[in-house]
Amino acid sequence: MTDPHPFWVAGRPRTSGELHTVHNPYDGSPVAEHYLPAPEDIEAAVVAADTSQAAANATSAAQRADALMHVSQQISERSEEIAHLITAENGKPLMWSRIEAIRAVSTFRWAAEEARRWSGELQRLDTEASAVGRMALVRRFPHGPVLGIAPFNFPLNLVAHKVAPALAVGAPIVIKPAPATPLTALLLGEILAETDLPPGMWSVLPLDNQATAELVADPRLPVISFTGSETVGFHIQSEQPTKHVVLELGGNAAAAVLADWSSDDDLDWAAQRIATFGNYQAGQSCVSVQRILVAESLYDAFTPRLVAQMQALPTGSPLDDGVVVGPVINTAAADRIESWITDAVAAGAKILTGGSRSDTTIAPTLVADAPADSAVACEEVFGPVMTITTVRDTDDAFATINNSRFGLQAGIFTHNLKTAFRAHRELHVGGVIIGDVPSFRADQMPYGGVKSSGFGREGLRSAMVDFTHDRVLVLTGLDL
Repeated sequence: MTDPHPFWVAGRPRTSGELHTVHNPYDGSPVAEHYLPAPEDIEAAVVAADTSQAAANATSAAQRADALMHVSQQISERSEEIAHLITAENGKPLMWSRIEAIRAVSTFRWAAEEARRWSGELQRLDTEASAVGRMALVRRFPHGPVLGIAPFNFPLNLVAHKVAPALAVGAPIVIKPAPATPLTALLLGEILAETDLPPGMWSVLPLDNQATAELVADPRLPVISFTGSETVGFHIQSEQPTKHVVLELGGNAAAAVLADWSSDDDLDWAAQRIATFGNYQAGQSCVSVQRILVAESLYDAFTPRLVAQMQALPTGSPLDDGVVVGPVINTAAADRIESWITDAVAAGAKILTGGSRSDTTIAPTLVADAPADSAVACEEVFGPVMTITTVRDTDDAFATINNSRFGLQAGIFTHNLKTAFRAHRELHVGGVIIGDVPSFRADQMPYGGVKSSGFGREGLRSAMVDFTHDRVLVLTGLDL
């Protein structure tokens, strides 16, 4: 292994007397060590975030945009190194790690572009006789320093979706990566240290849950951006009612193949996309396909295509080029997923393909006839497992999609424009994807959910709005 990785406090590398080893989820081999922040390091990071707000506000749009573009360019230049690090600590196959690195390049670039456009709005107030000669300038300013808590499944790009918008609006941020996958965030710290941002604007602290709870409660961090489980997210919200909390939580995303999606090319496309994006990242994505709803008239033609596509997915070592499905994050996750499959079968479900396990790797699994109250049907599996069922018509499909406490994104395979607009109006989700899987995400678009999938939005400008509030400046005595 290489020398232990430092963590980052106020833009500077630090070490401590305690080390933590990160292991590869596929074979358990050690990847690297990093230093764990001591209490005094955590306090220093919070003090720096708190006291640097004025300096952060004083940075120019050009300074913030140039720093963000530098990060984007460096990720691009080091993308292969970063992709291998993501695969080593997360276990996702290299093909997905490379895509994640490319997405992070775009995420920081979009933030740089939005930083240059972040200007405010002018309002004439002389629309009323009582306000003749007055004009308002409405600008948005940070609520204050941000605590960003990121999950393991996208150790670079979901960190980027917290760091980039915070820096774009001039908000200091303390980023807390997932304990299983901190190394990529620490490497991002190396790149951020090359910019000329005020040093107190950012820190990267790889912490355990106990230390994170103390950060969550700290009043000097008035904004919390959390991506993770609904249990933890809603606990944070309930414990911190005076803070501005943005939650991007779980889902059990549905893909509906409606009756008009009926040609051979249509069915082949849907089968290929659903097979891939129900199992990419080993299903460890909030918008991976979990529930497949197929029009009764298409079920017999579609299902064999889907099974064939799933069985063709290369599964194995994530370091092998061409592998699509790798391991889940750890043995505990594999145990849980395996038990959910077993429980569904015991309740009458049938496995159409998959269902087997090797260490932390779960074979891509398709389950039919799963009871509606079984965990694989109504909870977030967060593994390479999908259920399939028939629906009578569009009404039935939309009602089934909405019959979930989650509401992140849904995919609707239809050519009917009226159905597309109806889906947009009626489905209780944060995003509707027409002609493709719910897993599609462009990093600049608003992204988030409703119900137990959280609230607030990521996507660069949307997150910039979430991290800030309106402040009005009224000018008086103007000749308008």
